[in-house]
Amino acid sequence: MRLLSRHPRRGGLIAALVLGLALLAGAALSPEAALAQATRGDVAQENPTGGSVPGNVLGATSDTEIWRQVRRGIQGTVSIPDPNAAQLIQSEGESWRAWRNGPLSTIGGWSLLGMVILLALFFALRGRIKIDAGASGRTVERFNAIERFAHWLTAVSFIVLAITGLNLLYGRYVLLPILGPEVFSAISVAGKYAHNFIAFAFMLGVVMMVVLWLRHNIPNRHDLIWLSKAGGLFSKNVHPPSKKFNAGQKVIFWVVVIGGLSISLSGISLLFPFEFKMFEGTYAVLNVFGAGLPETLTPMQEMQLSQLWHTIVGLFLIAVVLAHIYIGSIGMEGAFAAMGSGMVDENWAREHHNLWMAELKGEPMPDHGGGPGQGPGDGRPQPAE
Repeated sequence: MRLLSRHPRRGGLIAALVLGLALLAGAALSPEAALAQATRGDVAQENPTGGSVPGNVLGATSDTEIWRQVRRGIQGTVSIPDPNAAQLIQSEGESWRAWRNGPLSTIGGWSLLGMVILLALFFALRGRIKIDAGASGRTVERFNAIERFAHWLTAVSFIVLAITGLNLLYGRYVLLPILGPEVFSAISVAGKYAHNFIAFAFMLGVVMMVVLWLRHNIPNRHDLIWLSKAGGLFSKNVHPPSKKFNAGQKVIFWVVVIGGLSISLSGISLLFPFEFKMFEGTYAVLNVFGAGLPETLTPMQEMQLSQLWHTIVGLFLIAVVLAHIYIGSIGMEGAFAAMGSGMVDENWAREHHNLWMAELKGEPMPDHGGGPGQGPGDGRPQPAE
């Protein structure tokens, strides 16, 4: 006491040193407590109450709250060129995985299987749709070489894309257990390259189809009659009027064109990752109609949405094309020849495309189409000789 009283400055210095050593010792013995104290100081600036809650926990700085913010996509700062690295967890990735491997795969698989079963039942009940008047033995050109090239370019490329795409979605469940990892890996890698490059052939085919057939696929009043009679698919001797393409073929055309455009855009987004913001722009347009969708998306969210949409449209197109393949092959007599040799029997043409046939032959236009047995000048099918 005497020493401190004789030298007050020295006493103050000693007291400060003792206090500093005590604080350092406390921090060394309990770093968690020191971190919590510092964190509480930061939080206190934002929350005057200090975030205190019952239960003797850290309040606003608890582990639960910290990880909740992390899961919500809170971002920090990084010095590396990739700004996405500043986000520790991108929770939409879990949502993407859950949707892709859950409802999307399940519903898509059942939809494709359901279409195959439906077509098999239709064939069992209706059988092959025959030429009611029988083949005439005379043929007429339905599609020229350029039109057939456009069709087969689109068709073959789509089949390759469908098979390789289905392998990406279902291959590990179906093929991997059968082929083994080495063979399955080799097939999948080859399929990936085929999918990426053959996609451009599909896009070219769709463009050619639009140029060649757009004018023939504009809806007209005859399509309503065709639809009201279901194209005669369920009844014999029923042949609704039709020009070069009937209402059913027009539906296929627009599904392929619109679906092909959509799946091509999402495919390009996947081929060139983080380069396009397709969904951000789409959401902005939809929000004009009150959709309430987010208009600011991260590049990773754009990729995830593109992948999901690419899969959805792809599965839908496969289901539709399965029906198209059926009716153009075993489902209807004489149909395959239209895209095979390009030549079709005259009676087939008169039954399924009577308005087009009458125009081609320079005959009077028939009134709404009809069954066989009509005169030669009305564009109706004639009995085989």
